[in-house]
Amino acid sequence: MTGVVRRLEIDAISKRYGDVVALREMAFDVRAGELFGFVGSNGAGKTTTMRIVLGVLAADGGEVRWDGKPITLTTRRRIGYMPEERGLYPRMKVAEQLVYLARLHGMSAGQARRSADEWTERLGVATRRDDEVQKLSLGNQQRVQLAAALVHEPDILVLDEPFSGLDPVAVDVMSQVLREKAAEGVPVVFSSHQLDLVERLCDRVGIVRSGRMEACGTVDELRSGGTTRLLVDAPGAPDGWADDLPGVTVLGRNGARTELELGDRADDQAVLKAALATGPVHEFTRRQSSLTELFRNVVTHEEAGR
Repeated sequence: MTGVVRRLEIDAISKRYGDVVALREMAFDVRAGELFGFVGSNGAGKTTTMRIVLGVLAADGGEVRWDGKPITLTTRRRIGYMPEERGLYPRMKVAEQLVYLARLHGMSAGQARRSADEWTERLGVATRRDDEVQKLSLGNQQRVQLAAALVHEPDILVLDEPFSGLDPVAVDVMSQVLREKAAEGVPVVFSSHQLDLVERLCDRVGIVRSGRMEACGTVDELRSGGTTRLLVDAPGAPDGWADDLPGVTVLGRNGARTELELGDRADDQAVLKAALATGPVHEFTRRQSSLTELFRNVVTHEEAGR
């Protein structure tokens, strides 16, 4: 299809279970070579969305597309999927299992063995190739599960909580692997409750609530629609020095440092003038919101509007 940008599109998919609405026209896309973080509270609809992409569940409405065309069984064979509820055979040996899964995705026996060796080495479980999965630690089982998603050299990666239960070294290894796959042009979408990790790793982030995409963009784009915060270090300022400034909310004070939130009517120069009126100002810094704060603001705002 000429002119189509390679991307995974989730276009207004909906899903109900009786009276329970799991997804409400969920919509976003993941572009080739992009790391996309899919974040939300438990029960927000992340796993349901991923299962529909994989064909494990059928949507009641909407469409999933790859390369501008409806996704098919052939396309789904080219997806590397890591479920939140781990899907490994506990009594099967690691290498045997990875070869078996690679063969299911169309690899020859030789290709499957070479790929299984490569990924167990890359993910630090090469010495456990002949062990049953059930004999591994939870962290090593997680590494093998990622190897299972990668062993057939997929065109798309869909990972549900891939960092859950990993130690910091394993998190670094997995992060590097995902960056490498994205650099090869693979679109990568993963969910995680570790928002600081999502913020560091992802090109774009989607915040989902109650089955609907509430905000989507780069972290900087999400910040642009949020509030501005200031850190003011004014040792001589008395308690309440900023309470009456228009549009300013005092979030907290720790010693001489006061954290402020600026609303639409607030003037940061008026804040600086008020601080200087109390004596020396050692710090006057705009503070960017973290993804955790952005997530909290989006969810709180939507709840307040309902």
